[in-house]
Amino acid sequence: MAGLNLRFTEEELDALRARAESEGRSMQSFAHDAVITAIDAVITAINEHSRLFDEAADHVLKVSEELNRRLA
Repeated sequence: MAGLNLRFTEEELDALRARAESEGRSMQSFAHDAVITAIDAVITAINEHSRLFDEAADHVLKVSEELNRRLA
């Protein structure tokens, strides 16, 4: 299994340790799940942005179809 080394400040480590402990989990498990959740959120946001961009482009093409035909 591949690994990844991350650096945290002491304050960040203390917060991570406290949160993991409050959930009865290891720091590694808690950090892993947090990273996966963040990645999923970023991918969802990118996909939504792409969908909105595509919708806007389709709208512009549809609205300007006649003008584009006359300019061609």
